[in-house]
Amino acid sequence: MSQILIFGDSITYGAWDMESGWAARLRKYVDQKNMSDPNYYYLVYNLGVSGNSSADILKRFEFEARQRIKEEGETIIIFALGTNDAQLFAGKFRTELEEFKANLRQLKELANKFTQKIIFIGEFPVDETKTCPVPWHEEKFYKNENTFKNNEIIKEFCQQNKLLFVDIYAKFINTDYKKLLEDGLHPNSKGHEKMFEIIKDDLTKNKII
Repeated sequence: MSQILIFGDSITYGAWDMESGWAARLRKYVDQKNMSDPNYYYLVYNLGVSGNSSADILKRFEFEARQRIKEEGETIIIFALGTNDAQLFAGKFRTELEEFKANLRQLKELANKFTQKIIFIGEFPVDETKTCPVPWHEEKFYKNENTFKNNEIIKEFCQQNKLLFVDIYAKFINTDYKKLLEDGLHPNSKGHEKMFEIIKDDLTKNKII
């Protein structure tokens, strides 16, 4: 028995999607392979928590990983984070860039206790007409300029450490992506479906799943 652990935020959790988001779609895809191939068996765990930043994931990562990882089989760990780190709250970044870089390094070090197969998912662009500020908090702002910076930091980190990076931002930023957002920040069902297809294709192409 092998396992895929997906750590992330509300987008990973599947907010605003009746089918529970891209991670749930990935589980369904893997479950179908489990049932059709007797030599293939992975458990997929969605460990997305709404509002989580990289620091929040860092705090809970090792404990939650140990509850799910078995000694037999292989482990794949997927991180989908960075959007909340780029949040501006009362004029300050939730996570400054150097702290964000440090958190990525620490997450990799912890993940390496369990596996060498570590994947990072990039950011989904936002619709600034709805996120500056977000309707549920007048002091919280999400801007593509800042989201892009975090996306590039993750991309460079993965290149330096020879990790797979799925560049969601690059796939969407030059398209009519705003139609794929429910509230300007979270993808709608079509957005999650497209995210799933991109992630599934990259994982398949790189022989991860």
